[in-house]
Amino acid sequence: MSQQVNRKLRIGITIGDINGIGPELIIRAFQDSRLKELCVPVLYGSSRVINIYKKILKVNKFHYSVVQKPAQAQLKKLNVIECIPNLERIEIGEPSEQGGKAAFLSVKRAVEDAQHGQIDALVTLPVDKSTFQIHEKEFQGHTEYLAKAFGVEDNLMFMVFENFRVGLVTNHVPVKDISRNISQNQIIKKVRIMHKSLIEDFNISRPVIAVLGLNPHAGDNGLLGQEEEETIIPALESLRKEGILIQGPYPADGLFGSMQYQRFDGIMAMFHDQGLIPFKLISGYAGVNFTAGIPFIRTSPDHGVAYDLVGKEIASTESLLQSMYTAIDIYRKRTTYRELAKNALPVSSHQTASEENEVKLENEV
Repeated sequence: MSQQVNRKLRIGITIGDINGIGPELIIRAFQDSRLKELCVPVLYGSSRVINIYKKILKVNKFHYSVVQKPAQAQLKKLNVIECIPNLERIEIGEPSEQGGKAAFLSVKRAVEDAQHGQIDALVTLPVDKSTFQIHEKEFQGHTEYLAKAFGVEDNLMFMVFENFRVGLVTNHVPVKDISRNISQNQIIKKVRIMHKSLIEDFNISRPVIAVLGLNPHAGDNGLLGQEEEETIIPALESLRKEGILIQGPYPADGLFGSMQYQRFDGIMAMFHDQGLIPFKLISGYAGVNFTAGIPFIRTSPDHGVAYDLVGKEIASTESLLQSMYTAIDIYRKRTTYRELAKNALPVSSHQTASEENEVKLENEV
């Protein structure tokens, strides 16, 4: 395999809200030297913040290097890029304009370096949108910010835990607006992104995808809503014609409650809570938020700023660790796929059509 796959990767990490759980998780996670053996970590933040949290956590032995750019990052060390100038104070456990500004400056610099190929992947720690938006009014989330930065119109919020993966047709949409934001075209675009990601990023040659309904009982044949009959089912029929192995629409409670979700490589939920509530219950503290559909790898812990847990040393580092591992794993799989694809023979349309027939459609669990 090529040196590109085997070399140690530079993984950027944004510090998140400096009043939130991010800095504490960084210190506690990188006290374990094994993480620094896996990659070259580059933290976009502030040495002052790190030093303050070292005192709060009563950590004496925690060494890091301050560098000006990722190319200067040293092996087997946490490398800190100073990108939060004139930091006046830290208001631990409280939202503040200063905390939002620090989070914004960290993300801004990290994404700029990502655009210029200075880092191989990015792990973003949680921010408080209300304070972040003081400095970036159009900020909806890291997913949307990165998609805009890389000029990508369509992307997928993809939650990952071992072999359990959940994508969303709609992201941060008020409940009252969900139905009108779901269209055949939207479902088709999201499923295509999931299908491509499962192949290229997760090394699944013929992924099987389940799609959830929008209404209770997946509409109950139109008795509980028309979205399934008019929008979701026609979208699935169109996707099957493309050779994508897809089943549904399933009632969400039935699919998760019966454990049938384990049969699928990916599950497409219609809206945020429909997918993320079961995902977080099943993944516990080890879930990862991955942005699929953009040319750069970004992962994130699947939790928020946790102001109430800061400094108590009870917040789990597991989601951060899994975010690091997942970013590295996806980078290697994606790179290997692209290298192999250069020399691959074209696959005939007859082959993909025959694959569709291997899976019988099951619309109820």
